Amino acid sequence: MRENFPKSLNVTLSEEGGWADHPKDPGGATMKGVTLTTLRRFKPNATKTDLRKISDTMLQKIYRTDYWDKVHGDRLAAGVDLATFDYAVNSGPGAAWKSLTAVAGGEDHVTVKRLCARRLSIYRTFRHWSTFGKGWTNRIARIEAKGVAWALAAAQDAPTVKQGLEDEAKAAGSKAKQQGAGGAATGGSTALSPEAADQVAGWILGGIILAGVMIGGWLLWRAHVNRQRRKAYEAEAAAQ
Repeated sequence: MRENFPKSLNVTLSEEGGWADHPKDPGGATMKGVTLTTLRRFKPNATKTDLRKISDTMLQKIYRTDYWDKVHGDRLAAGVDLATFDYAVNSGPGAAWKSLTAVAGGEDHVTVKRLCARRLSIYRTFRHWSTFGKGWTNRIARIEAKGVAWALAAAQDAPTVKQGLEDEAKAAGSKAKQQGAGGAATGGSTALSPEAADQVAGWILGGIILAGVMIGGWLLWRAHVNRQRRKAYEAEAAAQ
């Protein structure tokens, strides 16, 4: 929605933070989410000093031109616009739009949840996941919860929105408990007695153990994701 650009930008800027120049960040130095390469498209020959001193006017111009407009933010439903815009800022408008078209359909708050789930699953394949994965997970959880809140608010009254967010928090918390228990159980279920081990070929035993560890690890990761989602939904519900 056109009127949602300013507040979507504020949300994304709060996630991006200020100056960063992490050696493992493929984007290089950034200021409030803007890279030096991006700034130079608007201001040729800009330096890192220029980037650190970027004005609010330039920030708004870059974010609207390079991200919001390229994912057709003015035409997207409330909540979907935020989730798509934030995705675009992190990964590029092409990737965000491709994911949105893959999951769009049904109620807007459902589209937000699907988009954020897809975004997180894609991010987990990135080679920098071990460095930035925790931050990405937390950010996407917060964007999902806020996007769902906006989508619900566009169609429902405040008490109903609050209840909907509380229900989402409870559902995420329940999933986290189930997955956490499942991960712990799976991780331990692959232990074999010495007698049994003697009867199984080494490579089969190794495969069983590896499969158990992988499944257990995945369940524990999903439990962490849903704990972050629960916290994010609780925060949004409390803000209503």
